[in-house]
Amino acid sequence: MQQRINFVTLVVQDLAVSRNFYVSGLGWTPALDVPGEVLMFAVADKVVLSLWAREHAEAEIGPVNAGGAAPFTLAHNCAEPAGVDNVLADAGRAGAQVSAARQREWGGYSGYFADPDGFRWEVAFNPHPIGGITLP
Repeated sequence: MQQRINFVTLVVQDLAVSRNFYVSGLGWTPALDVPGEVLMFAVADKVVLSLWAREHAEAEIGPVNAGGAAPFTLAHNCAEPAGVDNVLADAGRAGAQVSAARQREWGGYSGYFADPDGFRWEVAFNPHPIGGITLP
């Protein structure tokens, strides 16, 4: 098996609310938009973020646990610390719960926001070589 990920799928409670947050709030452009069912965004070369309405997800994969913070984060890396603050401000204006950025023990600068379903996004400036491979 090749080492790669092509889709990251988040099961959401209300697709219209999620659409409003990502499209109207953050300004993202959908690659596929099937109202009431699924919304997909091309987020990197050959990588898609998919938002799947809970009832449609459960019809295919079975019951989905909800509530509380999911035990993972998504991440958006920036080329400089000011970019982190700008993205967090955009997310806040879109209605996200935001945790302000700060200098981290590992040498970077990061903060977090949660989307309407509580999925947490890390917004980070990573000064190490691994951070550089994530930037366009």
